[in-house]
Amino acid sequence: QVQLVESGGGLVQPGGSLKLSCEASGSIFSINNMGWYRQAPGKQRELVAAFTSGGSTDYEDSVKGRFTISRDTAKNTVYLQMNSLKPEDSAVYYCQMAVVVVTNTGQHFAMDYWGEGTLVTVSS
Repeated sequence: QVQLVESGGGLVQPGGSLKLSCEASGSIFSINNMGWYRQAPGKQRELVAAFTSGGSTDYEDSVKGRFTISRDTAKNTVYLQMNSLKPEDSAVYYCQMAVVVVTNTGQHFAMDYWGEGTLVTVSS
């Protein structure tokens, strides 16, 4: 009922920048929070950046000052601007949204949705 489509990953040299986008579509009533996670080979998925339920932002320590999360609520889209990229930032990046879905019978329910992942490789 809801799909998250990511874009913007790729290969970049150390020190470079990338901007990830994630757009949600479907039977959306509201979106309560949005975030970006990443998973490197052999490691657990970790939170990179997120909007909290109060509207503030939270960042993983290693990306503070380099990454910026933003959103366009009218477009149901969340972005992740990544600057000063390092090889250790290489991972598959996933967007996550907590969505309140409205059914064709008018019911509402909340669910977490995930994007399919986009690969970011930082290498010279």
